[in-house]
Amino acid sequence: MSSIFKEITQLEGQIIKDRRHLHQHPELGFDLPNTRDYVQNRLDDLGIAYRQCGTLPEEIRQKFARAGFPEQTDCTGILAEIGSGSPCILLRADMDALPIEEETDSAFKSAAAGKMHACGHDSHTAMLLGAAAVLKERESELQGTVKLFFQPGEEWGYGSKLVIDDRALENPKVDAAFGIHIMPDQEAGTLSVTKGTITQAMDTYIVDIQGNGGHSSQPHKTVDANMIMTQLYTSLNLLLTREADPKQNVTFSVGSMSGGTVTNVIPDKAVLSGNMRSFDQTTRDHLCQRIPEMIDHTVKAWRGTYTITDFHTPTTYNDPAFVDSISGSLADVMGEGNIVDLGAINGSEDFPYISQAVPSAFVILGTGKEGNPPVHNPRMSQDESIFKYGAALHAQVAIDWLRSQNV
Repeated sequence: MSSIFKEITQLEGQIIKDRRHLHQHPELGFDLPNTRDYVQNRLDDLGIAYRQCGTLPEEIRQKFARAGFPEQTDCTGILAEIGSGSPCILLRADMDALPIEEETDSAFKSAAAGKMHACGHDSHTAMLLGAAAVLKERESELQGTVKLFFQPGEEWGYGSKLVIDDRALENPKVDAAFGIHIMPDQEAGTLSVTKGTITQAMDTYIVDIQGNGGHSSQPHKTVDANMIMTQLYTSLNLLLTREADPKQNVTFSVGSMSGGTVTNVIPDKAVLSGNMRSFDQTTRDHLCQRIPEMIDHTVKAWRGTYTITDFHTPTTYNDPAFVDSISGSLADVMGEGNIVDLGAINGSEDFPYISQAVPSAFVILGTGKEGNPPVHNPRMSQDESIFKYGAALHAQVAIDWLRSQNV
């Protein structure tokens, strides 16, 4: 094991303590005031400079409110720096939780009703704080700058973008980035490393349909919003079967349809909400053009009008050259035999806003075993003894990569 891993092992108790505190006090979305305060206090303890980072434009706030997300007033990202000058590597941890009622019997179960760290962001934050302690101790050895990027709103697919828009990748300019995601149904102590595309893009469409309601005995005097909605459901699902290459992994799912109140009233309004998941950029570009066209033609064909609220999260891309450049560091921490390639994930992330800006690697750390409750499950749990590996990976990658750029 590397000397960095041995140093991290001495901090394991603090890493677990941080994780348990965060797990007990989950917060949702972009505005995480208590989580922010806890992380900033820990950075103060370590003597690490930071600033709150992130903007929440009114347009974005209204867009998420329209989509049914809780009202938000701020974006509480944190950007800290260790070292100075160029080159600069960014290490990322997300901090937000999910609107899930926890169903575990742990001693540090969520104390917030209806909220749970069911995706491991509590452990991501704790691991990066552990890495920060070692990096600060070794600051004189750093041949450049390490940026610590604690971001909110990952579950909403846009938190990293809000922080990046507040110049997180500038001054000094970030040259590379590294991120870790835990996986509770992946064998504990294994690290999945995949080159190329690693997560799906997600493109969400909420369609508000305006018809002209009336009595169910006189449909000819109405514009039936429910009928338009069902036609749109069929058209959008058929679109992929005829215009997406069958070799491409792409899906479209309608998760919500609503309209009407009683049987004898043709409704004035209806709402359809769905999203597309894809890996291939060419396929995605084509369908992102065609979906709005299909909505437009279908609604107008039945004399309705509409508005669309849409959200777009790109794919995460692991730069092959950057992955190769840090492979030795990964092996030093994990052991060569524990590094695997489990391929891309059928899920989405907001790390791509980083990976599309700078060469990046996003790796998956197993913290359980196959068959365990997965992420986003109310019974999700993790093997806490694995967290020290994640902290060591952050520190080892940062130190080694900065050194390699100055050879």
